[in-house]
Amino acid sequence: MDMELWAVELTRPLTDQEETDLMSLMPPERRERALRIRERERRREPLCAYMLLRYALYEKMGWKELPEIGLESMGKPFFPQFPTVQFNLSHTRGAVLLGLHDRPLGVDIERIRPVSQRTVQRLAGVATEKAFFESWVRREARAKRSGSGVGMLLGAETELMPGEHFYFVETFPGYVAGVATKSLDPPGKVRRLSLDDLVK
Repeated sequence: MDMELWAVELTRPLTDQEETDLMSLMPPERRERALRIRERERRREPLCAYMLLRYALYEKMGWKELPEIGLESMGKPFFPQFPTVQFNLSHTRGAVLLGLHDRPLGVDIERIRPVSQRTVQRLAGVATEKAFFESWVRREARAKRSGSGVGMLLGAETELMPGEHFYFVETFPGYVAGVATKSLDPPGKVRRLSLDDLVK
């Protein structure tokens, strides 16, 4: 399977009915996790992430239901029954990003937002908020591809390992996004959707 990237921009709140419908489509363990989020508006992104995964797998594979999702030791999700279908999800306020491939990959998307100069310098050693989020996206996508957890995010950024590739991708204005992979083929264009595309 060629690498595919899908993104949804969430420009409005979910209606009560949409939230109920999306909740019913989530895998049970993810539904329980979403229900623990007390602020309703903060549930929108994780709900839409799993709806995007379901939507993309239907479009790409013809699957009408999400298969069982397992978790690797550091928490990376995978399909135990379909090891050649790899996926990775990321969400930030107002947007969701999904990567599909036949090899492990990691994706991250971040909304550019105010960050203190102290944090920008301490965590990334850069001067601007955009550069900070570029560094963060690169680190997080790489950590998610390898399944190594958040430790990679807190130290100095390391060089790419042999055979490792990272690409920034265009999603929506005001966001930084990227994908980490060991594939030699760079990602194609991101398939962009709206919330109304997803819930129609």
